Amino acid sequence: MIQLENLVKRYGQNKALDGLSLSVAAGESFAFLGPNGAGKTTVIRILNGMTAMTSGRALIGGHDLAKEPLAVKKLCGLAAQNLNLDGELSVRENLEIHGLLFGMNGTDRQERSQELLKYVDMSERADSLVKTLSGGLKRRLMIARALLHRPRLLFLDEPTVGLDPAIRRRLWGLIRKIRQDGVTVFLTTHYIEEAEFLADRVAFIHRGRLVNQGTPPELMAALGAWAVDRFNDAGIETRYFQTREEARNHLSENEFEGTLRRVNLEDAFLAQTGKRVAE
Repeated sequence: MIQLENLVKRYGQNKALDGLSLSVAAGESFAFLGPNGAGKTTVIRILNGMTAMTSGRALIGGHDLAKEPLAVKKLCGLAAQNLNLDGELSVRENLEIHGLLFGMNGTDRQERSQELLKYVDMSERADSLVKTLSGGLKRRLMIARALLHRPRLLFLDEPTVGLDPAIRRRLWGLIRKIRQDGVTVFLTTHYIEEAEFLADRVAFIHRGRLVNQGTPPELMAALGAWAVDRFNDAGIETRYFQTREEARNHLSENEFEGTLRRVNLEDAFLAQTGKRVAE
């Protein structure tokens, strides 16, 4: 579904993307994991025609983005990081405008809107002004709007940023349902557990470069299964072990304050970049 070849984006002398190449299969749930400023949103903006690449090549659904931008737009839906709904219009009216922009006829707009409001559990709020909605409902509406014109590829840029854990997990369920319906999902996030739960494959991006990629289990298994964090004046020192018994023995044989836990994706990211995802 997505093929990127040596993608570069410069802002003056600074490179937001530095020779990025990757592929995403049709029907896959793919996540970019990295800290703020790593280049995640820049990729989303380029692939949705919101900013131009400096050099490189991007194919989406077999269409060259530089040569067939309108064909690419028809294939894609976007729920951006920043809420860009019209607060003075109702939920239904926000969907209606999106349908008009994509050339959907009146009957199709109405039927698809009803279908999606039911899908995101917002049918009872169809006539509510968007400015009266909670943050979680606005995020759900953003996703419904992005799906209105039946895209084959859905971009979710930090879809749960700023939401409390309970609402975040409810949105995770919605995203999993979208994936099960056959839509390719391209997700950016800096939440470790979000990438682990939602993605078939994860790519680490750091300073505009692809650092590593693979399934979450593959990336974590490269380090081990268990981690021991040791706290000292310099910060946290972490050692990795294949078994819980090995980790527990290390703790018992050495006199220091530490904790035992399972390895996570942030450990894998830290091993590759020397930085934590949240930095």
